[in-house]
Amino acid sequence: MIITYLGAEFFKVQFGETVIAFNPISKESKFKQSRFGADVALVSLNDKDFNGFETLGFGEKKPFEISGPGEYEIKGIFIKGFKSVSHYGGSKGKINTIYLLSLDGISLCFLGALGGEIDKETMESLDDIDILFTPIGGQGTLEPSASYKIAVNLEPKIIIPMLYDEKGDVLKKFLKEGGEEKAEPQDKLTIKKKDLEGKEGEIVVLAPQA
Repeated sequence: MIITYLGAEFFKVQFGETVIAFNPISKESKFKQSRFGADVALVSLNDKDFNGFETLGFGEKKPFEISGPGEYEIKGIFIKGFKSVSHYGGSKGKINTIYLLSLDGISLCFLGALGGEIDKETMESLDDIDILFTPIGGQGTLEPSASYKIAVNLEPKIIIPMLYDEKGDVLKKFLKEGGEEKAEPQDKLTIKKKDLEGKEGEIVVLAPQA
């Protein structure tokens, strides 16, 4: 599996010939867009910074679009979406979807633009997480301390922070919550199931490639 960060909350996850995209940046966003063909596209929040389905068609490849809570199956991939709340961009409690799915034997949990606590029922459903994607930059989503607290409760093997200003000190604060002074950003994360053995809450910082 190869995970590439494209800015904001936009991720490209590839395993074999299959490509999955999380929260693609739309043409109307201030963030820089990236275009490629995806098989599946998941959107957590209906906002221009996250709902750019139109950027993920390439040739004859058009993504299967998922944009809300529920259970889905596409190309043998089982996906669960859980309802939560976001206050991103000053919104007053918009629906945010947390996604849980397994690819290549690796469990991914994507918190999207989560803006507060996760309810007990959902927490109980989010178990055995290998890789957790969590916002850390506020703006109506989780601040560093709240983000790390939720991450600890979810007990992932790897934590990937997202949605923060690289020029600010938010990432430094998040790393400090995790007991780390700094982390060298990687261009991408290439990982197999066996690589996760022995890991407990390791923070992996990915440099935006957009």
